[in-house]
Amino acid sequence: MTIDVRETPLGKDLKPFLDVVDLIYRGDPYYVRPLDMDLKERLSPKHPFFEHGEGTLFTAWKDGKCVGRCTAQIDREHLARYKDDCGFFGFFDTIDDVEVAKALLDRAGVWLAKRGMKKIRGPISVSINDEIGCLIEGFDSPPFIMMPHHRPYQAGLIEAAGLAKIKDVYAWRYQVGSLPERAVKAHASIKEMPEVTVRNVDIKHTERDVRILMDIFNDAWSDNWGFVPMTHGELRKMAADLKLILVPELSQIVSINGEPVAVAVALPNINDIIGDLHGKLLPLGFAKLLWRLKVQRPKSARLIILGIRRKLRQVRRYAALSTFMYVEMHRAGERLGMTHGELSWTLEDNAPVNVGIKFMGGKIHKKYRLFEKQL
Repeated sequence: MTIDVRETPLGKDLKPFLDVVDLIYRGDPYYVRPLDMDLKERLSPKHPFFEHGEGTLFTAWKDGKCVGRCTAQIDREHLARYKDDCGFFGFFDTIDDVEVAKALLDRAGVWLAKRGMKKIRGPISVSINDEIGCLIEGFDSPPFIMMPHHRPYQAGLIEAAGLAKIKDVYAWRYQVGSLPERAVKAHASIKEMPEVTVRNVDIKHTERDVRILMDIFNDAWSDNWGFVPMTHGELRKMAADLKLILVPELSQIVSINGEPVAVAVALPNINDIIGDLHGKLLPLGFAKLLWRLKVQRPKSARLIILGIRRKLRQVRRYAALSTFMYVEMHRAGERLGMTHGELSWTLEDNAPVNVGIKFMGGKIHKKYRLFEKQL
């Protein structure tokens, strides 16, 4: 049976692209369908990513039925930084069918090659600062906010299409319980320093504080594999989005002598509360979401940002700064009645960060894989 791959330009009818997940994940108790409104926004040509990128959408059809999807995209910020002629695919979800997966990835590769790309990498949906990787371990629990979920067969289909592993990333589960004694002592040692202050993000000045957050994050993570800094447009969009769901108590800006030097931000895990909405906010979904978010409140959160300026890494006096922030976040979650969280994602070979999370009692509970091939 021939697989028909159809292209949908950004901003056009996304219904088949959005709804195909209902078929692919039917019967999977751990899949949480993202909100359609969010995906439509992210896949609109008006999204700030597409000020420096271009992309398109593909759906695969078999026997007249939509059975898979993916995107293909080019990030000119990535190309300017790495000069590697690498394009990307994302939002990759298919039925368990090698031909379907291969047809989609081949079509994405052709689209990228026509635009001068020499390799394809993914899944990245749509940038390194969004959801990345294909789930390869940890299928027995739902994904956290802004993290992907896949069927156990998906990675094998990507490999069968000729792509090979390039990098794994980890998601760490953290249980809110008793803190390690060494962590408490390390926290106290930083807390006693008169030059160190910590505050939460000010919801009335979200854009200002998001700029501080990302300035520090961009410095702290600039050497990370695949890193691409956010543009001003993406920062403004992030600030607007955070206003809707940010819990200020789950954010920190740490300053030394008045200079912001370290940041940490966790987001309430809205996947805890949107499962029964099936991606829809109308007619009653928005009211339900608001009630659950502001009144019931999720019992978990995802730590999405933690960074310390590079110039402090070799300053022995502040060696415990990351532990200080972990403890602050732990106690904030405890006060809010949260029971657990996720720290994600971290690179498999980022030993300093991974060791720090282990020290705090974190355990790897999901692994995601990125794949690549030459075009």
